[in-house]
Amino acid sequence: MPQHHGKRFKKLAAEYDRKQLFTPPEAVVLVKKNANAKFAETVEAHIRLGVDPKKSDQNVRGTVLLPHGTGRVVRVIAFAKGDNAKAAQEAGADHVGDQDLIDRVKAGFTEFDVAVATPDMMAQVGKELGRILAQKMPNPKAGTVTPNIGGAIRDIKAGKVEFRLDKTGIIHTIVGKANFDEQHLIENFATLLDAIVRAKPAAAKGTYMRSVTLTSTMGPGVKVDPNRIKATA
Repeated sequence: MPQHHGKRFKKLAAEYDRKQLFTPPEAVVLVKKNANAKFAETVEAHIRLGVDPKKSDQNVRGTVLLPHGTGRVVRVIAFAKGDNAKAAQEAGADHVGDQDLIDRVKAGFTEFDVAVATPDMMAQVGKELGRILAQKMPNPKAGTVTPNIGGAIRDIKAGKVEFRLDKTGIIHTIVGKANFDEQHLIENFATLLDAIVRAKPAAAKGTYMRSVTLTSTMGPGVKVDPNRIKATA
């Protein structure tokens, strides 16, 4: 279905050439300028990669700790017991438990953004919550299954984000908030792009970064020149 944008969006989009490729710093300036909603808009990156998402050896997935955080309050639940449960609580997990937490999620508890677990809990969690958690299922590749559960929780709370390729070959992730300092957004963006470049699969051929768009929650997208990414990262 075609998107229908309001007068505010159309006015913002008309103030610059939406076909032009900007440097990352120029794109950040434009996105901040256009993020004039009545709330602190989230800044998002949408990156089309030259890989085949249907081939397992071309999958792109990883995590990156943004130096200036995400600006979001991330709610974390932790599946752990004993000393690990204590470590999770001390690290700031919002909810910690083993079978009791599993039962709570099974009963419909959804007020969390990220789930983490210790390796000894994963058989239980996978068996009982596989379908329920779906993409929120703790995963070693995302760093959410780890014996160092306290460290994982602190990183997530500090601004660690996961990026993963979708079925259309695009990564959608956040860079921060539009009310961040301009330089902080540039540094977060550069750190994200560097992590995605480092995650390039060996099987990927040709141009890796096909297109990069930076936008805010309610603002129009700003195209970033993929050839200028290396200098920023």
